Amino acid sequence: MNFSAWSIRHPVPAILLFLVLSVLGLKSLNQLGKQNFPDIELPVITVAATLEGAAPPQLETEVARKIEDKIATIGGIEHMTTTITDGSVSIAVQFTIDTNSEEALNLVRNAVDSARSELPAAVTTPTVSKLTTSGGAILTYVASAPNMDEGELSWFVDNEVSKAMLAVNGVGKITRTGGVDREVQVNLDPTLMAGLGVDVSDVSAQLKRVQQDASGGRGDIGDNIQSVRTLGALHSADEVRQLDIPLGDGRHIKLMQVAEVLDTYAERTTYASYDGKPVIRFEITRSKGTSEVTVAKEVRAALVKFKQLHPQVSIIEAFNMVKPVEDNYEGSMHLLYEGALLAILVVWWFLRDWRATLIAAVALPLSMIPTFAFMQYFGFSLNVLTLLAMALVVGILVDDAIVEIENIVRHLRMGKTPYQAAMEAADEIGFAVIATTFTLVAIFLPTAFMGGIPGKFFKQFGITAAIAIMGSLVVARLLTPMMSAYLLKPHPVQEAQDGTAMRVYLRWVTWCLRYRKTVMVGFVLFIVGSLSLMPLLPKGFVPSSDSSQTKVNIELQPGTPLAQTRQVMQMAEQIVKQHPEVKAVFSAAGTASTGGGGPNASRNSTDVRKGSLVISLTDRSQRKQKQSDIEADLRERLQRLPGARVTVGIGESGEKLQITLASDDANALTSASQQLQQQLRTLKGLGNITSSASLQRPEVQIIPDIDKAAELGVTVESIAQVIRVATSGDFTNTMPKLNLPQRQVPIRVRLGPSVRTSLQEIAQLRVPARNGSVSLQTVATVRMGSGPQQIDRMDRMRNVTFDIELNKRQIGEVLREVQQLPAMQNLPPSVRQLEAGDAKRMNELFNSFGGAMIIGIMCIYVVLVLLFGDFLQPVTILGALPLSLGGAFFALLVTHNSFSMPSVIGLLMLMGVVTKNSILLVEYTIMARKERQLNRFDAIIDGCHKRARPIVMTTIAMAAGMMPIALGWSADPSFRAPMAITVIGGLITSTLLSLVVIPVLYTYVDDLLGWLRGVGRLVRRHS
Repeated sequence: MNFSAWSIRHPVPAILLFLVLSVLGLKSLNQLGKQNFPDIELPVITVAATLEGAAPPQLETEVARKIEDKIATIGGIEHMTTTITDGSVSIAVQFTIDTNSEEALNLVRNAVDSARSELPAAVTTPTVSKLTTSGGAILTYVASAPNMDEGELSWFVDNEVSKAMLAVNGVGKITRTGGVDREVQVNLDPTLMAGLGVDVSDVSAQLKRVQQDASGGRGDIGDNIQSVRTLGALHSADEVRQLDIPLGDGRHIKLMQVAEVLDTYAERTTYASYDGKPVIRFEITRSKGTSEVTVAKEVRAALVKFKQLHPQVSIIEAFNMVKPVEDNYEGSMHLLYEGALLAILVVWWFLRDWRATLIAAVALPLSMIPTFAFMQYFGFSLNVLTLLAMALVVGILVDDAIVEIENIVRHLRMGKTPYQAAMEAADEIGFAVIATTFTLVAIFLPTAFMGGIPGKFFKQFGITAAIAIMGSLVVARLLTPMMSAYLLKPHPVQEAQDGTAMRVYLRWVTWCLRYRKTVMVGFVLFIVGSLSLMPLLPKGFVPSSDSSQTKVNIELQPGTPLAQTRQVMQMAEQIVKQHPEVKAVFSAAGTASTGGGGPNASRNSTDVRKGSLVISLTDRSQRKQKQSDIEADLRERLQRLPGARVTVGIGESGEKLQITLASDDANALTSASQQLQQQLRTLKGLGNITSSASLQRPEVQIIPDIDKAAELGVTVESIAQVIRVATSGDFTNTMPKLNLPQRQVPIRVRLGPSVRTSLQEIAQLRVPARNGSVSLQTVATVRMGSGPQQIDRMDRMRNVTFDIELNKRQIGEVLREVQQLPAMQNLPPSVRQLEAGDAKRMNELFNSFGGAMIIGIMCIYVVLVLLFGDFLQPVTILGALPLSLGGAFFALLVTHNSFSMPSVIGLLMLMGVVTKNSILLVEYTIMARKERQLNRFDAIIDGCHKRARPIVMTTIAMAAGMMPIALGWSADPSFRAPMAITVIGGLITSTLLSLVVIPVLYTYVDDLLGWLRGVGRLVRRHS
């Protein structure tokens, strides 16, 4: 059925169709969520177990390995990563990408439950969970109140602010940094305790037994049934102070006789400041499946109401990670408008007919707006990848309309009426338009079905691009001919006169057809030259972005107290503030932030020896320096900090290279990692190089004399319990609590602070024995020692990961240099390298895109065979593909860009565009030979004559549509610009060369076809 002719005869259905689709598209555009990256369901399950006070080596043996062994029996696990720190074990189990998350959660939970009986009794029940939040904090606020002290304000944030924020739709988590937590401290006097013969663990245990509400029992008084409760809980520090504690030998004492009871605050673990002033900050993290922009809007609206209810508290928005998302959206829309305008100007320049230009211009919004409706139907969002797809196809969307309208105008100039010209021209060009559109769909759609994590990300990209391109086909076949038939005016008959450019071009084609071998030699040499440019291009993964925000993470040596960390953070803050491009600095001591966007979103880790600075830079449009240059400058300035490891960068892809070594042999791993670290520092041009190899932390080690302890009836368990309770208090989950109306305040029972400052004081602690108690030094040696701060394991082996800051270098060349180091070339047999970080994702991506390109070329060939009904002529069309490589690679080389993800996407698009130009030439040549009975030479010349103009028009329109992206207008150009440069460079060479090379390739394929037919006739004659 000829849809174009039907639409011209019956215009109302087509008008109604696009009216409905446009209304749906505009409605969907307002409802689509705006995100940075699409939310993808990564099947990663986390297991967390704690044993307070336990050292990493102990946890590795008694907890981590036992849980790992049980989990390892589950099928479909890709990697298992374990991090063991003081008192905690965290295991991340990553399943193959297609595993159902709920099923994986249940499998891991069952495996952990089966290991529970083998774990130490004091270990808290391991929690098994999957991530429900997405990415890092999207908004950061600072709170202050002149009429509240720090403790009251901290509780206000924890209670009032948290309840208000978590009630907002889409808020997944709120975390506080800075401030303090209320705690009742019972500081026992060791001298009085020793005189009474009481040890600290007895007091803690008895306090817990006495001070509690206990339920149980039933009363049948009168005619009713009553529940029975024992109410012994205390409600104030004074009540705790007056409490009588029964002792084991029948005596009892008041707590105030042996202890100082204070209603105070727990030991501070974090400290926050904003532009040098102490603050309490809280961060908002969104839930999965929600839009950053929408959640931020609703949070801000909720805070306006909240401030009206609580005017005594000042809450100020300090930082937000939503602005880059909003800027990306606004910039992408501006790029679409600018690209569309330039493409329309190109149409007008060639046709010089405002009516024809209007018809071509209508094609762009009518192709794009309905795409939003399909995006909402598929559950997509407006994110980096869908907006990238829109930006990519903006030049393509107007192409089909250009080809249609140019052909109709050419027929008008023959003296035909607009109705007749639209009918005949649409019928003539229809086959070529359908063929070119389906080849483009065949290129983009396979990216939606790539495997692994890249496939999950690019699903939205591939489907969005394919839908928009199919929309352009529907517009070109239904709307463009119909509008042309009724809107265009008849043209006076014009004698066809070719311009100088056309005459010169046709002479070139004639020369090429006469000297075919010379042209083919040049074709082969061009391909060889193009491929020789490839090794000159540095290989990268994702170019580092410029979001006008960056971070500095600082790590001090193990054992550093918070006060010292705070001093170093203040020094770092002063150094950073001296940079002219820094607007504001948020400092946090006791917490470090790692990771960036996408699947490796930021995570906060609490450790008093770590700190982080969140830095707001002047807007990209108002400074000359790139963000990567500013980060390199800050990296150099911060080298002055004494005894600190410094990493600079927001943690996104393209900032660092990770090298991971793993082994079951801890000694061999340590030796290999030390050698590698020394050699890594010899590489030129890199930033800071940090290793996860555990730093040694200072420890107080107690070595029991087993024989003497046995003689006196002292066990290791009782020694450990006395030491733990005396120096830090009981386990948090077993600590007695003070009941208040809205919360429980922990009561920490321990000896006074002086005990922790002296080995001699610790050695004098009393431990329970067979006949009363004895001093610790009687049964054990107390000494200073050291142990690992942290143990990292991957796939049940210890591992060491090196984070290498690229410092503006490309990941591919740095990785190649690292692999050539002697330490990497001569790894011990028990040590092996594991793929991790950007290097792993880069290999996954290039492999996936390579597969998608091969599938795309196969799909193009299948589509062309079906459309042409011929197995050989599609080879002519595919022969144009290599013509784009030289221009693309050369453009990347001269603009100093790497061969990375955006340039691969650009190459993918080029494949479709180059094929499109070839189809226009070959299809007309075949038609001229069949329908007009022209000989091959005349048909080729006629095809070049008729189709060169629309090919040049569509190429220039597409290049014009890409130009704002290549020039870096509006949105952050770091990702888009290399893609646009690739496309423009490839378009120039492929268009210029395909116009002369494709006719020659066609003749060779036609000769081969003729020879095969001759062979077939001979075979049939002899048979």
